[in-house]
Amino acid sequence: MKLSSSISSIRFFNFNSPFFKSYPSFKFSTTLNTTMTQFPNFSIQNSNSSPANAADSLVAPPKPKPTPPPQQPWLIVGLGNPGKKYNGTRHNVGFEMVDAIGEAEGISINTVNFKALFGRGFIGNVPVMLAKPQTFMNCSGESVGAIASYYKIPLKQVLVIFDDLDLPFAKLRLLPKGGHGGHNGMRSIIDRLKGSRDFPRLRIGIGRPPGKMDAVNFVLRPFNKQEREELEFTFQHGIEAIRILLIEGFDKSATYVNSAKTMEQLG
Repeated sequence: MKLSSSISSIRFFNFNSPFFKSYPSFKFSTTLNTTMTQFPNFSIQNSNSSPANAADSLVAPPKPKPTPPPQQPWLIVGLGNPGKKYNGTRHNVGFEMVDAIGEAEGISINTVNFKALFGRGFIGNVPVMLAKPQTFMNCSGESVGAIASYYKIPLKQVLVIFDDLDLPFAKLRLLPKGGHGGHNGMRSIIDRLKGSRDFPRLRIGIGRPPGKMDAVNFVLRPFNKQEREELEFTFQHGIEAIRILLIEGFDKSATYVNSAKTMEQLG
């Protein structure tokens, strides 16, 4: 290869010629050596890989709240005698009170179980069982004892409703425990609960027999019209008292019941 011929073929431009002077001069910046970090950052970041999200992904999800144990039901028992012969009599006000509760709370008492007419439902959010023993009054414990035992209901949640000769007519009295007071139905229940008296009871006054009338005959007498009106008023008080008992506790219910006045007292 001839070097001289190669060199002679290279043409050199005259930068002072009019052609180059007709265009504005170009100045090269001395900052070309700047690093890439001085340029705007146009990189696309994956949102899933941001530090905040990464930290979030490390946070454990909240633990589910533990499910509370199921609430134990109340057993509400009304005492009386089965059969049309005894409907509407004084000795059957316990039956009538339970019927009034069932109607007010939408609980049907139409199943026969444990020798009782039986119904299940709720008062507020509290599960309840309503029972009307069909064993006749003096053997009520056969039914009550079987229900309480089968469902393992604590005695403090077994409420027995019955008639009481020693209370003024249509008067209510709520007690946390006590004896049978000569009432054969209560006597039977206490016997079947192994002698325990530690269960609440709602007593409904039916008054004393007039004159020398025998108590047995008196408790099997029906109510007259005026007495029936007063009794319906008492049932409404009883329904509210039981709602308070189940939802707010015994003390508030007892205060409500034992301070309530009869329709005759409000007169």
